Amino acid sequence: MKPVAIDWDALRQDFPVLAREVHGKPLVYFDSANTSQKPRRVIDITDAFYREHNANISRSVHTLGMEATEAYEAARKKLAAFLNVRGEDLVLTSGTTQAINLVAYSYALPRLTAGDVIVLSRMEHHANIVPWQLIAERTGAKIRVAEITETGELDLPALYAQLTPEVKILGLTQVSNVLGTVNPVADICREARRRGIATVIDGSQAVPHRPVDIAAIGCDFYAFTGHKMLGPTGTGALWARREHLDAMPPFFGGGEMIREVRFEKTVFNDPPHKFEAGTPNIAGVIGLGAAVEYLDQIGMAAIEAREQELLAYATTRLSAIPGLRIFGAAQEKAAVVSFLVDGAHAHDLATLLDLEGIAVRSGHHCAHPLMQHFGVAATCRASFAFYNRFDEIDRLAVAIEKARSLLG
Repeated sequence: MKPVAIDWDALRQDFPVLAREVHGKPLVYFDSANTSQKPRRVIDITDAFYREHNANISRSVHTLGMEATEAYEAARKKLAAFLNVRGEDLVLTSGTTQAINLVAYSYALPRLTAGDVIVLSRMEHHANIVPWQLIAERTGAKIRVAEITETGELDLPALYAQLTPEVKILGLTQVSNVLGTVNPVADICREARRRGIATVIDGSQAVPHRPVDIAAIGCDFYAFTGHKMLGPTGTGALWARREHLDAMPPFFGGGEMIREVRFEKTVFNDPPHKFEAGTPNIAGVIGLGAAVEYLDQIGMAAIEAREQELLAYATTRLSAIPGLRIFGAAQEKAAVVSFLVDGAHAHDLATLLDLEGIAVRSGHHCAHPLMQHFGVAATCRASFAFYNRFDEIDRLAVAIEKARSLLG
């Protein structure tokens, strides 16, 4: 059966912000790796919650409370089905940062001792570095860095050689937020599991852009962020193997994560609720459920294919600009192009692009160790989503040429 052609321009109309102007020019939004734009469906459902159903969850038997709880838990089920996991193994969080901190403090802190090793890759986001540094300081564990090649790919033979018996945890991004490198996480997790090493996968840049089957990856923990996948900010989740969730103590204490509280002893709730203390971002999670439905309706394979076309076009177009250097040339790469132009600081270049209505990210991208590897302080980053167009890439190329003449 022939696949149904997708009208990408029509889908673009679902995103209200893309119709606005910046500095008198039509907005070109190339910062989706930072945060994605939101379709009208997500905006409307989030708004409708506050207008029609606003109440706290899991606490009230009145109609609004039951409606809120049902919608919230329905969003959990949608997320779980989207990623091929069980809802009862999915802890809802404020995003990847909270999720990885939960693993660090609840799983790693009670287990690590002096002499143990945590392996992290050179391309990790700070959210998958700093929590491990804090845990290492408290336990005496050490951090070992898995290095990358000049094309921005993991040096797999060197990584596997580093997975020695003292290694207890391997933290790895599935897709680099700077280089776009797609790491073979299923193969790596299989090797780590053979050695008894727990794996923590940062899926923030993978879940919004490609089909993700957590069960097939075979990791111990998988974290992701909702606002990068069309959902509201302050949303995300941690998936973990059930045996870990059962054994891990709570990270936060308070309401909802308990069965019974006495001054003598508290009996905690079952996972995932054991890790969900306090009132969550209810409207945001319900909006994230709507985002998942939206992505599912388009199809993640179709989204990945569309973004690969945008990436190929942008790589060719930008590579032709004299003095422009692209960072990251992995064989398997997501739709991210990080670049610098000779003689131009990344922030200056991004500012001039903004004057042309083009939004790109400039800075270290929460990846200082990766910037240090390449010997630069910052880069510009154009990150694409399915709602972008080829003519927008043309506008970017023209604007860079114009900026070169001004900065040169």
